[in-house]
Amino acid sequence: MSKRRSKIYWVLAGLVVLIGVAAIAAGPVMSRVEEPEYKIASSSGPIEIRSYGPMIAAQATVQGERKTAISAGFRLIAAYIFGANKPKAEIAMTAPVQQQRQQKIAMTTPVTQQGDGDQWVVRFIMPKSWTMESLPEPNDKRVTLVPVPPRQTVVIRFSGTADDDLIEQKTVELRRYIAAQNLKTVGEPVYAFYNPPWTLPMLRRNEIIFDLAGK
Repeated sequence: MSKRRSKIYWVLAGLVVLIGVAAIAAGPVMSRVEEPEYKIASSSGPIEIRSYGPMIAAQATVQGERKTAISAGFRLIAAYIFGANKPKAEIAMTAPVQQQRQQKIAMTTPVTQQGDGDQWVVRFIMPKSWTMESLPEPNDKRVTLVPVPPRQTVVIRFSGTADDDLIEQKTVELRRYIAAQNLKTVGEPVYAFYNPPWTLPMLRRNEIIFDLAGK
């Protein structure tokens, strides 16, 4: 190999390394956005009892398999915060993206949310600088603004690619903790994803959240 070819080879190799490093760093850097504030009441390894204050969510209800639904819901809400609203205001991106299966509730209980098993609510929590009065109206009627009251939650935090198998595994782990601690929960679990999809699995932050009853 000539010196010139050798030099080109090493330059290209260096570029590949730089691109790889940039890809590793991009996910965490781009995830440094506003997140909901909370206080930790207690913790046990990756599991925490958290208290959240009041918030506002922009959310959409979509139908389909979990991965398809979160992508569809994400697009609807992202369009809203990037200007598909009146009067075309931009709202800062926040983390995490949250996803929750829409509940089936028996007619004999108070109905707060009702739907088929393959319907999902996908939501972003709005930056705390906005209020229900100041947030712009969505152009797409499928996007709604919902006040979220203060609540106490139990949360498990984990890394990795949050496919259905890993989510099920971590949900089982969290349910075992809930049972062992004699905690009472309400509603379906919320899945929370903090990072862009290109973030390396070991750098991703995912959570499963249950609201605690009477809190």
